[in-house]
Amino acid sequence: MKDLVLITGSAGLIGSEAVRFFAGRGYDSIGVDNDMRAQLFGPDASTHWNRQALAKDCPGYTHIDADIRDKDSMARVFETYGDRLALIIHTAAQPSHDWAASDPVADFTINANGTLVLLEACRQSTPDVPFIFTSTNKVYGDRPNDLPLVEQDRRFEIDTTHAFHAHGIDETMPIDRSLHSLFGVSKTAADLLVQEYGRYFGMKTACFRGGCLTGPGHSGTALHGFLAYLMKCTATGAAYTVFGYDGKQVRDNIHSFDLVNAFWHFFQKPRSGEVYNIGGGRRSNCSMLEAIALCEDITGRRLSWEYSETNRTGDHIWWISDTRRFEAHYPDWTLSYDIGGILEDIYRSNKARWTEAA
Repeated sequence: MKDLVLITGSAGLIGSEAVRFFAGRGYDSIGVDNDMRAQLFGPDASTHWNRQALAKDCPGYTHIDADIRDKDSMARVFETYGDRLALIIHTAAQPSHDWAASDPVADFTINANGTLVLLEACRQSTPDVPFIFTSTNKVYGDRPNDLPLVEQDRRFEIDTTHAFHAHGIDETMPIDRSLHSLFGVSKTAADLLVQEYGRYFGMKTACFRGGCLTGPGHSGTALHGFLAYLMKCTATGAAYTVFGYDGKQVRDNIHSFDLVNAFWHFFQKPRSGEVYNIGGGRRSNCSMLEAIALCEDITGRRLSWEYSETNRTGDHIWWISDTRRFEAHYPDWTLSYDIGGILEDIYRSNKARWTEAA
């Protein structure tokens, strides 16, 4: 009976959302997560709290504390549960392009080698099971910064005459001849592997190239988790640093529920070797300055922040995802949250936990 979903990074933002989402549709989950986030970014970034919540809220959840780079451990997972697997959702990663430069080997082995280990285990044991990969818009490197951008009072925007103005950046943008950051390189390698296992071996695979993925399950830190960390700092009085571009850099943001709902639609009618830009698009986007103002309005508190002229290496000045390719394949999918709704959900869900930890 195919009633089981394998989710890597299951205690993280997207992984935990996927566990709950699929539990609500009658699926049990096997979660692979070793709280690597705490090792990478420190105890404040630990996902242990989320793992405990999953154990309480989802009786059909089974946790496996293992490293996705460990071929033997992953092979055992597939040998044990392969007959029941209906879907694989791979969200485990080293997610910070800043941190990657401090240990390029760890970054690459987690993101690229770990993905290869999972793909090969899937091919050997369950080749007909759909494989979903949470990729990133960093596969495009800093090429979006070459777009004709216009500086406004509180944000950058793309010139109104450009083809990307109405709907955002689509999948036709090249991924080479640009500065990616080492994180962008490791995720691009994984992205291409997922595509190739779909195209070469005929497996049902998809890369979802997300912009800013966010939601109440995010253990945001200074190095990763833009909106969640910004809201946490505003709510708790912690200091925040804005890096470069006068705080006018723009991101689209997608709630973890909306992303996992996109996974669900792909699962219903999987395709091979697909690539989708996925994000909040024109409906859900903001600049740093706009996000700060929203956080202050929601919490009723002023954010203590400072500005650094040095932007993050390979960072985008303006990114809005064109999601029309995915929508054309899955027209029943729609966004449920805009920026305001996302920030309110993050604040409402975490206020008590943040206060207790302060």
